[in-house]
Amino acid sequence: MDCLFCKIIAGEIPSTKVYEDENVFCFKDIAPIAPVHYLIVPKEHISGADMINGENSHYIAKIFEAAAKIAKNEGIESFRIINNCGDDAGQTVKHIHFHLVAGVKMGWGPESLGKTE
Repeated sequence: MDCLFCKIIAGEIPSTKVYEDENVFCFKDIAPIAPVHYLIVPKEHISGADMINGENSHYIAKIFEAAAKIAKNEGIESFRIINNCGDDAGQTVKHIHFHLVAGVKMGWGPESLGKTE
């Protein structure tokens, strides 16, 4: 499979790993929008949120369990979890992933993170 995140999980492409367990891999985003910006991905390839079903939904639960562990381990008290599904929503890698962003007071909208487009 020619998936960027599958290659990162396999160690074929370098990343800055933050957390890993048997179901989840977390690494620093290469284009952060906040002081803390991690990507949390399931080790099982699921192309997007529109492909979650009864057979793979346990990976999504594991991602949120990992997010809580990561926040605790990193001393993060407040954070936002973001998922984009599909091209128009801004999903650029077709492997479901969740952005954990923190380290700045967030409002609503991209300008709250210092980014406007």
